[in-house]
Amino acid sequence: MNQEKTNHLEIQTPEGITFSLLLAGPITRFMAWLIDLACISTILTALGTIVALLRLISADAAFAALIFGNFVIAIGYGILCEWGWRGQTLGKRLFRLRVVDEQGLKLHFSQVVIRNLFRVVDSLPIFYMVGGVVSLSSRKAQRLGDLVANTVVIRYAPVFEPDFRQLMAGKYNSFRKYPHLCAKLRKNISPVQARIVLQALLKRNDLLSEPRVELFKTIADHLRPLAKFPEEAVEGLSDEQYVRNTVDVLYNRGPLK
Repeated sequence: MNQEKTNHLEIQTPEGITFSLLLAGPITRFMAWLIDLACISTILTALGTIVALLRLISADAAFAALIFGNFVIAIGYGILCEWGWRGQTLGKRLFRLRVVDEQGLKLHFSQVVIRNLFRVVDSLPIFYMVGGVVSLSSRKAQRLGDLVANTVVIRYAPVFEPDFRQLMAGKYNSFRKYPHLCAKLRKNISPVQARIVLQALLKRNDLLSEPRVELFKTIADHLRPLAKFPEEAVEGLSDEQYVRNTVDVLYNRGPLK
């Protein structure tokens, strides 16, 4: 098995098409963590004010509440943010980072919980030294929590906006008649999946006929359960047209009609 270190996450489809995502390095992740640490510290300061009042009633209860509150806030911040913001905390947003499944699949809540619980170990002895050492030696720049949860952190550049006038030239998008389903599609698709769908459409002319048909069939079959459009919206659409309509919904932020 090749363990050579890489700075890209490569996702390969059954048709042999490879999509590449840039992995975040330890330094960038550490900078994002500093932002998150500032947020956590602010919350802990507020907790300290509450505990100070509790100390008037019972010093032991105040001490226990402080220890428990510190743990819950330190771990819960990452869990709530990464699950609610689909793999991002405030620090990750500022540095354009995102936690994703190692295979490019949808990030599960259990993965978010596991990787954040392991922060206790990764942060030892100070300033994430364990996590930093593991990340530097890991092929995909994964800290211990990422290795256990099967996650990686990617760095995404500003999305290249294709010329939608060219992509959709002369193409009627029947999905736009159903804005509630378009919103559901945007909600249910993961950022990695959305990026792969876009890349597949942009690379379609580079593919041979048979792999192209198979690739778009695989993608369309995956997309259909995310938002079930009515029969009149999908009647007569090829798999590639289905994907094209999806890309238009995801990336063309024009008004939905």
